[in-house]
Amino acid sequence: MKPTKLKEHLTSVHPENASDSVDLFRAKKARFEKAGTLPKLGFAPTQKPCLEASYKVGYRIAKEKNPHTIGETLVKPCALEMVELVCGLEQRKKIAAEPLSNDVIHSRIVDISSNILKQVTKELAATPFPFSMQLDETTDVSQCSPLLAFVRYMLADAIKEEFLFCEPLLETTKASDILEMVNSLFAKQNFDWKKNLGTLCTDGASPMLGNTSGFAALVKKEASQVIMTHCFVHRHALASKNLAAILKEVLSTGVKVVNFIRARAVNHCVFKRFCQEMGAEYEVLLYHTEVRWLSRRQILKRLTELRAEVSLLLREKESPLSEQFSSEVFIHGLAYLADIFGHMNEVNLAIQGPGVIIMDAAERLQAFLAKLPLWKRSLEADNYANFPMLEEVLLEDRIESDEALSISLQAEFCRRLDILQNSFEGYFCSGDLKVEAWIRNPFLADIDCISDKHKNIRK
Repeated sequence: MKPTKLKEHLTSVHPENASDSVDLFRAKKARFEKAGTLPKLGFAPTQKPCLEASYKVGYRIAKEKNPHTIGETLVKPCALEMVELVCGLEQRKKIAAEPLSNDVIHSRIVDISSNILKQVTKELAATPFPFSMQLDETTDVSQCSPLLAFVRYMLADAIKEEFLFCEPLLETTKASDILEMVNSLFAKQNFDWKKNLGTLCTDGASPMLGNTSGFAALVKKEASQVIMTHCFVHRHALASKNLAAILKEVLSTGVKVVNFIRARAVNHCVFKRFCQEMGAEYEVLLYHTEVRWLSRRQILKRLTELRAEVSLLLREKESPLSEQFSSEVFIHGLAYLADIFGHMNEVNLAIQGPGVIIMDAAERLQAFLAKLPLWKRSLEADNYANFPMLEEVLLEDRIESDEALSISLQAEFCRRLDILQNSFEGYFCSGDLKVEAWIRNPFLADIDCISDKHKNIRK
């Protein structure tokens, strides 16, 4: 379709039309398009399916988080071979024209991302109610600092949650840099986000929640109507880190044991063989990652379940860590931590995800805090029903040596529950967890108990 080749074709094959005007050719094209004869003559239809297919492949690659080169190195060769074997060589030639190079896939993903951003900002501008936004600045494995933003808003009598953007902070991660990035992104979309913003949720980092120069404070200066909140999930994670000294030592030792086995290929292979020979349910230990809050319970549970195999390997390798597995404090503390972190992980998962509102999160946390005194009284009464891993370990100990949980360790576990409750109450004040009963069921609420600011809400 190059102009020079088209002109050569016109003068050599159709000399009688060489002097015709451009308007005449455009009129002929319009007649052909109206009659629907262009596809029958082989003009242009192949490009549209190829273009659409490349966008669909780019969307799939982005959704699966694969490198952009996979389109040309894997997807296209597989598609060519399948089409040739199933449909024939002629159909293979059509697929061969499909553009799936690294640059093409990248441009398709950028186009899709820009289109989604335009759709979301258009919906934010159309919603009659203020929207909520959540921001999180983090650091990935490559030491980059991306800023992520999510929005929640009302649209057509339904609550929608959308991922807004993920942009890298190229230099510093100060509050002014975050504000400048957010302003720049919304300015490109011609959207006044401060005027329409109702609630802003961030983590507890000082660039976000600083009293004078934090991002929340800067936004509050320009949009006084915005309600600032500290992320429930982040507060839950911070409250969960408060451990008593003896339990902190148990967790640290457990991590050392896992690293001793997993970080050395020989130890890992030998341990796997031990597990196979002893008929264990699992064959490998799990790594602990501090930034992955849910990993603590998983590694402790697996270590407790494979404690016999781990003890055997440590004795064979003559490691001083083997002495810990003959210690009642360590084994019982390991099982207790696996149980308590399991309970906290359940709450953590329940207060995050699509569709979870602040009332759901508050009720989950209220229920968890109400259970802590009950668990303490159960421990004091030698009832371990709420701690299945600890109960299983104690049952095995009683079968082998008729030993129960020591009084000092029992008191330490009870004290840990008190510390945990105080920690959660320190991060979650009573106002954060207050849920208005009339919101859940307005027909059962006493109207005289509802504050005046809620009585004017339209029924």
